[in-house]
Amino acid sequence: MSIFNSLHINASGLSLERLKLDTISTNIANVNTTRTEDGGPYIKKEVQFEEKFKQVRSSFTGNLEKKSFGVNTTEIVENNTGMTMEYNPTHPDADEDGYLQLSNVNMADEMIDMITTQRTYDANVTAMNASKEMLKKALEIRTN
Repeated sequence: MSIFNSLHINASGLSLERLKLDTISTNIANVNTTRTEDGGPYIKKEVQFEEKFKQVRSSFTGNLEKKSFGVNTTEIVENNTGMTMEYNPTHPDADEDGYLQLSNVNMADEMIDMITTQRTYDANVTAMNASKEMLKKALEIRTN
């Protein structure tokens, strides 16, 4: 694996974490939304992803091998667990019995997810900077 591959892996991680932060921000912004275009309350969204692989030829054996090459975002899904009802007959979105269906976004969970995502993003930046430093040092090597 070359040093450029590590930069690509870190870049895919940075893109994933940016998308996760965008999704968390959307969830937080809609924590009190009781009516969406679909008619119901806002439903929490989560980013699904998987490890990306690449076929490479081994420099030792010459055989094709499957190597990790970062991450792929597969989809953004709605997580409809934890939906709650609240009795509020004066709310315009309440049903005929006076119950209002609330969003399932939990601010504490979103803040934890945001901090975790930020720290993962920072770790990817640190790894990318280390790779850049190694490249820089390699360019400084002189042969006699």
